[in-house]
Amino acid sequence: MKEIGLKLSGEIERLTNKTFKFDERIKEGWFSAVYFLKTKEIAEEKLPHNYVTMQFFQKRNAVLCGTDEAIALLHTFADKPETLKIHSLKDGDRIGPYESVLTISGAYQQFGYLEGIIDGILARRTSVATNVYNVVKAARTSGSQKPVIFMGDRDDHYTQQAGDGYAAFIGGSTAQATHAMNEWWGKQGMGTMPHALIQMFRGDIVAATKAYHEMYPEDDIAALVDYNNDVITDSLKVAREFGEELKSVRLDTSGNLVDKYFLRNHHLMGTFDPRGVNPQLIFALRKALDDEGYSNVKIMVSGGFTEDRIREYEELGVPVDMYGVGRSLLSINIGFTGDNVLLNGTPSAKEGRRYRPNARLEEVDYFSESE
Repeated sequence: MKEIGLKLSGEIERLTNKTFKFDERIKEGWFSAVYFLKTKEIAEEKLPHNYVTMQFFQKRNAVLCGTDEAIALLHTFADKPETLKIHSLKDGDRIGPYESVLTISGAYQQFGYLEGIIDGILARRTSVATNVYNVVKAARTSGSQKPVIFMGDRDDHYTQQAGDGYAAFIGGSTAQATHAMNEWWGKQGMGTMPHALIQMFRGDIVAATKAYHEMYPEDDIAALVDYNNDVITDSLKVAREFGEELKSVRLDTSGNLVDKYFLRNHHLMGTFDPRGVNPQLIFALRKALDDEGYSNVKIMVSGGFTEDRIREYEELGVPVDMYGVGRSLLSINIGFTGDNVLLNGTPSAKEGRRYRPNARLEEVDYFSESE
């Protein structure tokens, strides 16, 4: 059964090695553990006619991602990749603990040194896809699906953006913050204004929004309203200026600050944590906008949002329309293992491991680098 927010495997084509910008030093073993390289040499010299099956699994319920990248890696760097037998699930498939997601059969020296790299690809991509999937699921706790914007560009090295953005897409995010995050499927990044734009207009949110709208008139007007730590005042200023043209406001208040709304209304304090973006502030903002006839203006929140926090907001009925999430989605909490489980067609695995056939695996056709 299809679940909202998840790109199921049947809906997208496999990515090929034309998509990925692999480092050519992979072929030299630069990124492989040295013991894999030594084992490759021993196999070539002592056991040249071996034929092994390596299978990959992990230990959680998860959303699989990284299979296309791993297959492209094999097709690019394995020796005689056209002779390998590869069976795989697809990016976006739901997987269970110990389920085989990828098997590779051939001579060990053809591909064995890539084992660790494949583990790493699957671990990172599946972790991000699963994190995003869980956040997207939390964002529909109240019954309707709220958009989730992937904003992970500042939380990891820039070279990870393309893969992380793709994994977020697989997990079900609505949009990604940078062009690089969308690179693998040809879309563009989404975004409006940072605090720096408002700073250059000396905190004048209306002037900053006017400048943005004049430069990008085709974009929806979405104002960032926490710069002056007075989100209700600034939201109403922008709403009064732009009326129905204003599509949304975004709150990104620092967790160390108490919004001026509460400082003006001391009687509201004492029963909740007033710092940062909090439910009471959003309820008050929604009421202020509605009272002045701006019910069309949507509210987006960002800054430290996690699966649990989003679920809490949804259970409380906090009037959030969109969530921007970054750092919590990049936690690498799923690890993959590659095991040799068959040798020359017969079961042969280390104690505690065994060959786990999986009827869901599909054979993967070889594609050349030029395809």
